[in-house]
Amino acid sequence: MSKGTHPSRVDLYAAIRRDAKTGLSKRALQRKHGVGYRTVADALKSVWPKEPKPPSKRGSRLDAYRGVIDGWLCDDLDAPKKQRHTAKRIFDRLLGEHNAAGVVSYGMVRDYVAIRRREIRIEAGREPANTFIPQTHLPGREAEVDFGEVVVKLRGELVTCTLFSLRLSYSGKGIHRISASAGQEAFFEGHAHAFRILGGVPTGKIRYDNLKAAVSAVIGFSRQRIEGDRWIAFRSHYGIEAFYCQPGITGAHEKGGVEGDIGWFRRNHLVPIPEAESIDQLNDMVDAWDTADEDRRIASRAHTVGEHFATEQPLLAPLPTEAFETGRWFTPHVDRFAQVTVRMNKYSVPARFVGRQVRVLLHASELVVHDGQTVVARHERLMTKGGVRLDVDHYLEVLLRKPGALPGATALEQARKAGRFTPIHDEWWAAASKTHGDAAGTRALIEVLMLHRHLPHEHVVAGLTAALRAGGHTADVVAMEARKADDAADTERDPAPGEVDTTGIASLTERRLRKPSPAGTRPLPTVEQYDQLLRRRSQTPD
Repeated sequence: MSKGTHPSRVDLYAAIRRDAKTGLSKRALQRKHGVGYRTVADALKSVWPKEPKPPSKRGSRLDAYRGVIDGWLCDDLDAPKKQRHTAKRIFDRLLGEHNAAGVVSYGMVRDYVAIRRREIRIEAGREPANTFIPQTHLPGREAEVDFGEVVVKLRGELVTCTLFSLRLSYSGKGIHRISASAGQEAFFEGHAHAFRILGGVPTGKIRYDNLKAAVSAVIGFSRQRIEGDRWIAFRSHYGIEAFYCQPGITGAHEKGGVEGDIGWFRRNHLVPIPEAESIDQLNDMVDAWDTADEDRRIASRAHTVGEHFATEQPLLAPLPTEAFETGRWFTPHVDRFAQVTVRMNKYSVPARFVGRQVRVLLHASELVVHDGQTVVARHERLMTKGGVRLDVDHYLEVLLRKPGALPGATALEQARKAGRFTPIHDEWWAAASKTHGDAAGTRALIEVLMLHRHLPHEHVVAGLTAALRAGGHTADVVAMEARKADDAADTERDPAPGEVDTTGIASLTERRLRKPSPAGTRPLPTVEQYDQLLRRRSQTPD
């Protein structure tokens, strides 16, 4: 059946032909089927209805001027670029030189010129036709890299993050990584993670657009680029051969595989918007999705992505033995608010470092503060500029001397939003302040917050809950209950009946019996020196 032919028309022809074989005349066939003579004649002539003739094309008022416009556009082939006809100029000339006023409109001229200008340039060999050439990619040779924006729900809040994608051209296997920024740290970490998962590095070219993380400047209209020093060192470390695509939309097709991969990943894994408590948790989900995607087939391929990758993986170049530091070092000074400024954002450090210089290692999604070789602070990287991220633990020693500053502290408010300062903390704080007064109650709370340095968060919260239930409004009571919860977690068993009272306040004696203190190195006490004095006194004559 011809494309576009309605099925009922074919049935009608079949019915006419069937009745004609029974001996019905053409006039009888017309009466029976309610059709005209020509329809009966056509049905007896062929089983297929004739295609309806397309309606004749309506003439346009612009037809009389097409030759003139084409001539002007042909003249433009040799004219300077900035002195060629625009659609507006062609319209004005038609009005002024060819009396076309009231005959043609500017819209008619504009639409015709938009199509005809390019056709004339292609016919003259001045511009290639928009044709794509199919490519064959050898296994283990090529890959493509790009960034894309994604929206995720982080701790209940919608945030915009960056998705790194490295896609092998032969197998189509993609490795993805979500980070807080699209900076050089994310660019390097994405590569290092992808090569580690793949177990090697492509031996041929990796295609890039002109990312600022790699390219400092584009030289003219060529493919030559001025690369950053760290990117040159990174490429040399892994043996990467970079291929840079043409700038702008004209070069997008040169790495169309990864462009499509980012869109496919967004549609299939980020709809609906995923939720996570941290970027690390989010990347664990991404790794699981990448593994599951090995079972899919791309387009009409006979084998899955994983089956193609099994062929490709042994052909990758081996990884270097030494790791490359993907983070970036900074050496800021700590200001009087116990904060350091990195990339226009502020992060807190312990108050004892005020006025000193520290070393900061900035990663794609994390910031680590060092004092010499010791890590003194660790923060999740801020995604915006001008932000502040504070840890209330860094200010506890100062707050012991200034307890009145705690209720309005920014660090405390951020701890509440992050869920580290729970409603149980607030309830115990209120009870302690009511019992001991605001200043003493706040100091007791600060001592409780210091427990978080040595005990897990959930065990301190359990200690606060038990202390509230028992009416214990001192830090010592909370400490005992928190250590009790910690001991129970260590033993990984419920206490035997009668061994410990789990509803009341734990006694120090019970704790020592259950978990004796480690043996000390101090010698046992002795009275030998005193015995010598007694002997000396007995030898003295009266």
